[in-house]
Amino acid sequence: MITSSSRWLITLSSFFLSFACGLNMPESSPVRLITNKMCPFAQKAWLALECSQIPYEMEEISLYGAGGKPDWFWKLNPAGTVPVLVQEMASATKVWPDSDLILQAIGAGEVVCDNNVLQMTESQRNDVDEWRKQINEMLPTGKKAVLGSGNTSELAKMLQDNLESKLSSQDTDYLVGNAVTIADCHAFPFLWRLDQEFGLATGLNCPKLGAWVERRSKQPEFRKTIQSAWWWW
Repeated sequence: MITSSSRWLITLSSFFLSFACGLNMPESSPVRLITNKMCPFAQKAWLALECSQIPYEMEEISLYGAGGKPDWFWKLNPAGTVPVLVQEMASATKVWPDSDLILQAIGAGEVVCDNNVLQMTESQRNDVDEWRKQINEMLPTGKKAVLGSGNTSELAKMLQDNLESKLSSQDTDYLVGNAVTIADCHAFPFLWRLDQEFGLATGLNCPKLGAWVERRSKQPEFRKTIQSAWWWW
């Protein structure tokens, strides 16, 4: 039988437990991704949110023409580029106006949420950063090949000497270890496009990269971000 004094103690204990938990709870709120789904830079931010399991809302905007970027978007990001990630906090509004900044924030745990499975460990950080660096260094050569102002042999050699050889030296399912990381989210939109255009395994002689793209394309989080109509970079 619970006496009145026992009930009072239970109530008081519950109050202090709630108060203590409240002190440790993150000041979190859903984030908003402002984007255009056809853009590969926007895709990598979208993919990182999907893989991280961070709750988010998406708002897609047009980038060109009469129905282009609205005035409120220019206030958020005067550079006018997508994607932009916004988190409204009680104390301040956080804005990340660039895909690399968004991935960096998710990997570093700067986007406040109860659960972020993509937050990097110290042991992962150097490898993730190296993959992202090599992907970014490949982009100008990839762009020239795609637009016809470069040749595919230059692109193939760059991929083989760097990304393909790096992946071949690893015995992992993902780019870093055996679980998805920011590196996979960063690389996928661009390598998927190269695979669609040239064939990574057949046209560019990068079978390891081709197999990695094929595996990731079957993964629900990655497959969700693939569009039937898309842009290069």
